[in-house]
Amino acid sequence: MTHIPGIVITGASGRMGQMLIKTVSDSDHARLVGVVEREGHDWIGQDVGETMGAQALGVKVTDDPLEAFAQAQAVIDFTAPEATLGFAALAAQARCVHVIGTTGMTEDQIAALEPAARHAVIVRAGNMSLGVNLLVQLTKKVAAALDEDFDIEVIEGHHHHKVDAPSGTALMLGEAAAEGRGVKLADVADRGRDGITGARKRGDIGFHAIRGGDIVGEHDVLFAAPGERIVLRHLATDRAIFARGALKAALWGQGKTPGQYDMVDVLGL
Repeated sequence: MTHIPGIVITGASGRMGQMLIKTVSDSDHARLVGVVEREGHDWIGQDVGETMGAQALGVKVTDDPLEAFAQAQAVIDFTAPEATLGFAALAAQARCVHVIGTTGMTEDQIAALEPAARHAVIVRAGNMSLGVNLLVQLTKKVAAALDEDFDIEVIEGHHHHKVDAPSGTALMLGEAAAEGRGVKLADVADRGRDGITGARKRGDIGFHAIRGGDIVGEHDVLFAAPGERIVLRHLATDRAIFARGALKAALWGQGKTPGQYDMVDVLGL
């Protein structure tokens, strides 16, 4: 069993944290060797399986990430930007593959991952699902094929607990559309309309965020021209797809050269 990579999950009590714990525990290709929560959390010191209302897993929740990472070959991290930056430094110190599904990171925060990537493999993506990453590639190709007579709008929906907007996936899609058009997203993004905004600017890429109920994740890329529309769509109904993708990334990263990668690399797209 020792040749099977050991995985640590951060943010254990969160929705994705619990899904990741279940996914890794059920896998024949990985071992759950640690789970991390913030200092002072009620779960600290308890068996994570029991805290989740299931059978004991023999893994206690800790608030010492470095101690947990030292036992692992990979860390899967769907937390918050500042926490992720701290975990990146520790994962690099432990030479663990660091899979980052955290969204809402700024360009400066993403750039701050570079020192860690010199020493360890980092796989970062706004979305870990196969379908979404295929959608990203399709978006790039369609945007490259159509001129600015086609307006591009990215519409995304998530549950009412989500704290960042647009979603990381929406930004991935916007980046893909901009790349297909040969422009920088920062120069053409329109991320908010309210009141008398004037006519839509030709060539802009618009974003719209819907928040409600328990929506797992819905993303549309709309290409609209006079007389016709093209809609590329992905609907997620179970966040297990993200957990499976993250585990795939953690396993893929074993033995790879240190550096920053994404799901396009993992999936060979």
